[in-house]
Amino acid sequence: MMKSINPTTGETINSFETYSEKGVEKIINAADKCWHSWQKTSFSHRSQIMQNLASLLKSKKEKLAHLMAIEMGKVKKEGIAEIEKCAWVCDYYAQNAESFLENELIKTEAKKSFVSYQPIGTILAVMPWNFPFWQVFRFAAPTIMAGNTAVLKHASNVPGCALEIEDLFREAGFPENVFRTLLIGSRQVENVIKHPAIKAVSLTGSTPAGKSVASIAGSVLKKCVLELGGSDPYLILKDANLEEAAKICATGRLLNAGQSCIAAKRFIVVDEVYFEFLEHFTHEMNEAHFGDPCDPETTMGPLAREDLRNELHNQVVDSVNKGAEVVIGGEIPNRKGAFYPPTILENIQPGMPAYDEELFGPVAAVIRVKDEKEAIKVANDTGFGLGAAVFTADIKKGENIAEIQLEAGCCFVNDFVKSDPRLPFGGIKESGYGRELSSFGIKEFMNAKTVVVK
Repeated sequence: MMKSINPTTGETINSFETYSEKGVEKIINAADKCWHSWQKTSFSHRSQIMQNLASLLKSKKEKLAHLMAIEMGKVKKEGIAEIEKCAWVCDYYAQNAESFLENELIKTEAKKSFVSYQPIGTILAVMPWNFPFWQVFRFAAPTIMAGNTAVLKHASNVPGCALEIEDLFREAGFPENVFRTLLIGSRQVENVIKHPAIKAVSLTGSTPAGKSVASIAGSVLKKCVLELGGSDPYLILKDANLEEAAKICATGRLLNAGQSCIAAKRFIVVDEVYFEFLEHFTHEMNEAHFGDPCDPETTMGPLAREDLRNELHNQVVDSVNKGAEVVIGGEIPNRKGAFYPPTILENIQPGMPAYDEELFGPVAAVIRVKDEKEAIKVANDTGFGLGAAVFTADIKKGENIAEIQLEAGCCFVNDFVKSDPRLPFGGIKESGYGRELSSFGIKEFMNAKTVVVK
């Protein structure tokens, strides 16, 4: 049994029966059978239906944002933006999939030689709760436009969103089994990965979850794309516009209540401007108003579950016990719901959770360093490598640091890290491998087939 529990009130919204092994088998086989016909459809046919889906998302954005608000605590304004982004990625691939997957002619001694991109079958998506629509659509839009079919194992605390996504694909006009949801627990994932009809796996989630899925997929030689945890460093250099940087950094830390793999997490500030930046940053973090995500005055909702809130608080307490100092926040509020206040910790050192681990919530670790060289060293002193940012008035220097010196898959100058359908997205080190979005993402689950004509 899966339950939707409102993290604002702690009340159960709905309950859902998990699927039986026979039910799962039936769905996977149906998706596989559908693939054999779906792969033969034209790009123009797929494009029209995908554009229908984009329009449907736009028309239902208020309803879908409300569902996210009550099921995982996302502020409605952010929920609406998430649905609009889902529509964008659908339109983007509807318009560009065919050109991305055109045959690539390669000159050799043969009469003709080229690379042809062919779909490989049914792909399993294992997705998290923090962006319950976007994470799915950024996988599904390119995968299905490419001619594959998909089955989804969504996070167990957002079954309502999972079923709604399946309904959206069907309502848009896709064949019934092009996209299916599996209401299953994590223990059933291994059997799904090993099913002969599943050809590859895409997972967005924690690093431990990624290692587990990669190990299972590797045992049966199936490809994975993994977008995992992050501890994104933001470098504040001495020539940065500190007031503007503080606003951007606070936004990057508090968006989605800080529950994002690419959220700003470690703020590495050079000594010369440390106190001035901290003053601005504290002001911006204090501006957040946390409360009911359905209230238009709320700027930050609760965390998705109370156990996640408690885990985050334990990381804060452990860091403080090891010498970190609380600037603001750091206490569980005396109210119903999985709330946690915007929190700033300073005097952060290696060996503390705030330095070494991912803090999945509205907690900022501010680290004071001597100079730019030390800032870059501390930024790279992590097992993660998803996103990073640098703030400086010297754009050329910032670009060099972002391109060459920071060890991450997505590096930004004077802005917070965000995904964009037009740009490849993914990480290195323990933040995973493979890329989503852009032309790179649509080719991940394709057979790059060499064809040579003598």
